[in-house]
This record gives sequence, structure tokens and C-alpha cells, in this order.
Amino acid sequence: MAAAAAGGRRGKAPRGAAGRRRPRVAVPGAEGRPRAAAGRPVDEEVSSDSEPESPSLRRRRREAAAEEEVEETPQEKKLRLAKLYLEQLRQHEEERAAEEEEETQPADLIGDRLKEDVLEQKGRLQRLVAKDVQPPDPASIRVLRGHQLPVTCLVVSPDDRFIFSASKDGSLIKWEVQSGKRLCVVPGGKKGTEEQHMGHASHVLCMAISSDGKYLATGDRNKLIMIWDAATCKRLHIFTGHRDAVSGLSFRKGTHQLYSASHDRCVKVWNVAENAYVETLFGHQDVITGLDSLSRECCVTAGGRDGTVRLWKIPEESQLVFYGHQGSIDCIQLINEEHMVSGADDGSVALWGLTKKKPLALARQAHGMQDVQGLQQPYWISAVAALRNTDLLATGSHSASVKLWKCGEGFRKLEPLWDIPLVGFVNSLAFSAAGDFLVVGLGQEHRLGRWWRVKEAKNSICIIPLKKRASAPSPEAPDSSSLPGPQLGR
Repeated sequence: MAAAAAGGRRGKAPRGAAGRRRPRVAVPGAEGRPRAAAGRPVDEEVSSDSEPESPSLRRRRREAAAEEEVEETPQEKKLRLAKLYLEQLRQHEEERAAEEEEETQPADLIGDRLKEDVLEQKGRLQRLVAKDVQPPDPASIRVLRGHQLPVTCLVVSPDDRFIFSASKDGSLIKWEVQSGKRLCVVPGGKKGTEEQHMGHASHVLCMAISSDGKYLATGDRNKLIMIWDAATCKRLHIFTGHRDAVSGLSFRKGTHQLYSASHDRCVKVWNVAENAYVETLFGHQDVITGLDSLSRECCVTAGGRDGTVRLWKIPEESQLVFYGHQGSIDCIQLINEEHMVSGADDGSVALWGLTKKKPLALARQAHGMQDVQGLQQPYWISAVAALRNTDLLATGSHSASVKLWKCGEGFRKLEPLWDIPLVGFVNSLAFSAAGDFLVVGLGQEHRLGRWWRVKEAKNSICIIPLKKRASAPSPEAPDSSSLPGPQLGR
């Protein structure tokens, strides 16, 4: 049964502002091929003399020009680009095999990679890695201290070398994963000093990094989105336009298109490369608390107390609405192009398929119950994370532990795996791209408010190594489980 569709009103950039433009596609290898002007050889010297040329000289020049201007047919161009793509895949797989020093028999690496790409685009890629995850050793968890107030959000760089984190104190820190050192610290400032001060002057609630690792985006309670050079931590631009706190950010994979969500109930689209606003989407009936996207031109949002999860289809100017939680939906993340996970303050964790308006699986009281003034209430789910295109999930609350979960076949079941003891509010979770560690942003308070305070908690970043259980090769699972994927640490 298809999800209910609701047309989203849509505000577009005013005349003069940059709207959505189709970027010109660069053809690999085209840079080196000179383009000849019509009727003139590429290297022809244009003389300023008016002396006429002899007919034989003109004929020779025309013949030379014809030889140099042999044009590529569309079929030849497709064939050349396909060969180039396959050669790039072959080189990538050879490099990866050399790095891992594999001693196995050579396989059809290019075929596997192409099959993986197709499954990923269709949203059917699910590598089965959860069954091999060992119980994390609490003694192996590394704790990084640097923020004065609760950590509210974090991201891992695409190459897994760096972590960026932000806090209620307005500070932004870039960490090196291997050493745990702070490479860059942008302190928070006083409200109203954003123009003079380099960083935020209010609580930072969300952040995102582009898939090429070039841009970092951060959003705060003061309605601002700041764009940073991820390499140098230099601020590049400030986007304004939201009328309330910015609560969700995500770059579309493979592009510099940025989606933002806000407590003003709308989603905005920006072009970071051009520092341009694109459009605004409306539909939620309450504050938006989270947002995520992958490579398709769409994003998903959690609508707080309006009780809905929404899929925004940008080109079609439409949205799909999903219902399933009983409380405020506070966090959301895509697992692949067709499935997502969300958490709510009713204690439930839901798995969704984008073609069904109800959850495929729902774990109630996922982190147990707590006593609040003599009443039993479920622990709020404050953060969720998915290891992309796999069956491994993580959830956080303030129940003194982070939980790892396994998604059942077809995402129709949620099975608890392990509890990792951590004291405090888990305000953010992120897996490394390779799946060999999980990063947790901890605080004494929830990222969105001060309903409770866990005094014994430390405002910190925790890096949890994920090790893979040594096991015999398993039979191939349907579709995709045998494809090369994230390498859990051994």
C-alpha cells in the first residue's frame, strides 16, 4: 500500500536568486581534447594581412581541418565513457585488494561492484554484517573532552580520519580519529556577535558534511546556517532565511546541494557551491526535529509532535506522509535509498520502507522504562544511526547505554544485539563509513532542552571500536550480502 501523498506548498527563490539549475556534466577526458572552431583548424594562425590565399592552399587547409575535426558519434561516446568507468572501477578494486593484502582467489571484482551500485540505487542493498559484530569492550572506548556544555551533534569525515562535533556552548571542534587530538577549535561567542565572531553565538543543533569532504554545514538556535571549509575550519558563508532554530542538515550525496530543516516547520534547499538559496517546502504541522538524505533528489524528516515522518520529493513537488509513533519523533536516518529508521519520545524505534505508510518493524520501549515522579515512563530515543546499506543500527537515550540492533531480512524485524554502557544523554550517533567504529556525542542534557540533567555524565565524544567475530565464510544471502562492504575492525 503506497504511502499517503500530500502536495507540499513550495516557495521558490525570488527573481535574481539562483534557482535549481542543471549543472553541465563534465565528460571525463574531455579536458585534453581541443575543440576546433567551425571551418578552422585548431592550430591555425589568423593573420591580420588582407592578402588573398591561393585555391590550393585553401583546399589543403580544409582537408587538414576535416581530418582534425572527426566528431564522436553518441554511440562512440557512450562506449568510451563506459570503458573509462570500468577502468576506474578496476583500478579502485585493485588498490583496495592490495591495501587489504587479500590472499584469496581473484574474483569478478568489477562485476560485484556494478551489481552493488545497481542494488544501492534501487534501495535493495543490505550487507549482512550485524551477526559478526562482537560485544564492544568498555575498556576500549576512547573519550575525547573539549566541549564545556553538552555535545549536540557530530559527523565523521567521508575518509573516516576526522570527527567534527558541536555543542550547546556554540563551539565547533575538529578531531583526528587516530590520535584523538583537537586539530581545530572554533569557540562559541555571545549572541549578536556572529558577524564579528567566527563561530556560533547560540546552541548548535545539527551539522552535515558533503560527501567529498569539502564543506561542513552547521545550524543553530539563532536561525543561522554556517558553511565551513572542512579542511581549514574557515567560515565561508552564512545562510539566513529560517524563522526559528535550525534542527536538521544534510548534503545530497555526490553534490553540494544542502537540505535544512527547522522548528519553523519548513525544509529549505540551498546550493552551497554558489552560496544560493533554491526553494522552501512546507507540510509539517509541528517543529521538525531531524532530517536526512542520500543520493536521490529527496530527503526525509521527523515532524516532532505532529506524529509524522515525511519523504520530500523535490522535483515532483510532493511529499509522502508516514504514521507509526505515538509520541514526538525526535530523530531519523536513512539506511539505504528505500529504508529508514526513526526514534521517538514514546521509547519506540521504527523501521520504514518508503512504499509503506506504516512501519515495517516497531520496537516499543526499546531502552526500557524509567521512574519519573512515581510514574513509569519509557526512556526517550534521542539518537539513531545506521551503517549505510547494511543490517546494523545503533540507538541512544539516557538509559546509561547505547544499543546495537540487527535488522531482520527485508527490514521486517528489529533484534537487539548488544548494550554498550555510557552514562548521559546520547545526543548524536555516527558510524564510520568502513563500519569499524561508532562515535557517540554525550551530554548532561538532551540536545533540544533541559528536561532532565544527568550530573554524573561527562560532556564528551566517545569512540567505540567495532570488531568482527572471526567466522567461517557463510553461504551467499539473496541479492547482496556477499558483496564487498564495510570492513569491521578485526
